[in-house]
Amino acid sequence: MSTLLPAVDKPGSSLNTTTVTTSENAIMPPDTPASDATKKDLRFWGIFASLCALSFLAALDSSIITTALPTITKDIGGERQYIWIANSFVFATLAPQPLFGQIANLFGRRNPTIVSVLLFVLGSGLGGGAHNVAMLIAGRTVQGLGAGGIYVLIDVVCCDMVSLRERGKYLGFMFSWAGVAALIGPVLGGAFAQANWRWIFYINLPISSVALVAIVVFLPSRQVTSAQHAFQRLDLIGNAIFIPSMVAILFGLVMGGVQFAWSSWRIVVPLVLGGLGWIAFHIHQASSFCKEPSVPVRLFSNRTSAAAYGLTFLSSIIVQQITYFLPVYLQAVKGSNPLQAGVQFLPFAGCVLFFAVMAGTLLSQTGQYLPLHFAGCALSAIGFGIFTLLDDGSSKAAWVCFQIIAAGGSGLIMSVLLPAAMAALPESEVASATAVYSFLRTFGYIWGVTISSITFNGQFDRYINDIQDPDLRSQLAGGGAYAFASKQAVQRLPEPTRAQVISIYVKSLNAVWQVGIALSLFSFLLVFVEKHIELRKELETDYGIHDEKQRNVGEGEQGGK
Repeated sequence: MSTLLPAVDKPGSSLNTTTVTTSENAIMPPDTPASDATKKDLRFWGIFASLCALSFLAALDSSIITTALPTITKDIGGERQYIWIANSFVFATLAPQPLFGQIANLFGRRNPTIVSVLLFVLGSGLGGGAHNVAMLIAGRTVQGLGAGGIYVLIDVVCCDMVSLRERGKYLGFMFSWAGVAALIGPVLGGAFAQANWRWIFYINLPISSVALVAIVVFLPSRQVTSAQHAFQRLDLIGNAIFIPSMVAILFGLVMGGVQFAWSSWRIVVPLVLGGLGWIAFHIHQASSFCKEPSVPVRLFSNRTSAAAYGLTFLSSIIVQQITYFLPVYLQAVKGSNPLQAGVQFLPFAGCVLFFAVMAGTLLSQTGQYLPLHFAGCALSAIGFGIFTLLDDGSSKAAWVCFQIIAAGGSGLIMSVLLPAAMAALPESEVASATAVYSFLRTFGYIWGVTISSITFNGQFDRYINDIQDPDLRSQLAGGGAYAFASKQAVQRLPEPTRAQVISIYVKSLNAVWQVGIALSLFSFLLVFVEKHIELRKELETDYGIHDEKQRNVGEGEQGGK
């Protein structure tokens, strides 16, 4: 059902907002079909299928290259630049995400999505055709820029298609495809490395092309202001502060403990400068000098949205701890090879997707997100707690069941955080709010690897003198234990050295799990900060997919803003 509400003229809002009411008793204009706003027709499913495909590809490319890096660098060189080959994608993906949110507000959804997909395709083509390391890094960077836009825009477009009450269900489906990609990425990367590593990049071209055609055909082109006025409203100064600051922080987090010690000035200086720049960015956003902030302070002005954003960051750290270090247990302690560990990790990966879809469906039916948040955080704490029981004598039934419980913790909360963050915010903020959510989720993944690695490596170095072999101690110290786990070298060690090494792996992993317990319990307490807010069953947006009326607003109409 559809009725028109008066326009609200304020910074960051859109004019001529159309409200779509799903109530059976709502009165609608006679020229508006009853099912236009809510029907799931060919256009809806065409767009949604393309969003799922893009979600899959963007997630796939963050993980597929890891297992193929040795083969790639052997072919085209760049052994010393392998970190940049892997992480140029991450840098380019994360830093511009708030900018993409503002671009979606000012330029509409369709054209920015098309540009993001084209950048992703261009980067994939450059990467696949690379004949030297510089071209490969350039391709990965362009690819990452496209993926950053995709991360933000697919969530924004999904929010434009369904009401807040329904979003958890559809976001859960989209996250499921991203989860599948993260699961199979390393396996696919290894397979392509053996056949032809260039297909790691070329595989994106046909799938992206199909998704791009669907976007062009089905997604309406709507813009609430003229292009010239939109450019004038971009927060260029804010992003000129924010993006370099994020790159500096990412440099410190990625390089720290790998290429340089955490105490090195090469790590400390970027982290400090990046942190100061981040603070300066938020001061600028709140000041009168910033007329059109890309991250408005009002997004954090209510406790429910602020807590939901905090939970987004923490839940991403938690899921990454499990994703990176449970395979270490399976390989180093249980003796599995990388392929076997990937299969043995399926209970967690598969059940996360199941619980995410289930939580989204429950949210759509009940409108209650607080019980799902409480249950997810509690199960996460329990999951990490029982992980501390794992050792070399643990049965298959034990580590499979433990994974399922932990998956419930991560999955129940994954798809119901963005609706909670949006509950107290107007629909005019959907693009900015979604960009912040996407940024914090991606940033949390990076912190999940960093925090867990620092914990694991620190504990391993603490107990490393328990190993009698001095050469092996040298090989495992300073972060070498993580890579050593995937080489199936632990099981080939003679006794008692093998038992000594496994014991240290178990102790070091227990420290990681204990950090996970602490983060999960803190997340549980953070849920108390949230309050229940009724999720809107109405869809208020200028970018609905069924209302064909043009809303392009001329520059003269916007001049008073």
